[in-house]
Amino acid sequence: MIPPLVDRGPGRPALGQALGQSIGALAAFVAGLLLALMIAQNGALARATDPWLASWLAHGVGSLVAGLLWWLTPRAPTPEAAPRWAWFGGLPGALTVVLAALCLNSPLGMAGTLALLLLGQLLFGALCDGLGWLGLARRRPSGMDALAALLVMAGALLIVLG
Repeated sequence: MIPPLVDRGPGRPALGQALGQSIGALAAFVAGLLLALMIAQNGALARATDPWLASWLAHGVGSLVAGLLWWLTPRAPTPEAAPRWAWFGGLPGALTVVLAALCLNSPLGMAGTLALLLLGQLLFGALCDGLGWLGLARRRPSGMDALAALLVMAGALLIVLG
């Protein structure tokens, strides 16, 4: 079980919360860099073979690495029960690999693919936050959230159409 990077519970000192948010923000940024690298690697593999084989190979290597990391990482003795839908997390992952490889090898290129990928993630994330989907605490989007989404949308349009 991986502990949350940001503890939003009561009684946490402000410095600890700020540090947790900074670590969480850095982790999210690094995940974004790794996502871009993954898309480039899978796109190159899809060009050399096809998107379906690229997805199979990416998930095969990913499964081996994840299995090794799981084996090396200490776990809590009684993990929380995951909801049934969570066990199918590989399905959107496999489709994402295939779709991103197809888009990367199109006129969209890397920047257009990542811009639209980010926009899709942002809009779906805001929907999940606002409606409390996927077990998330409901969080009403603010005006700043809407402004950020509009700016990301404008940026994506500039990259794709520009």
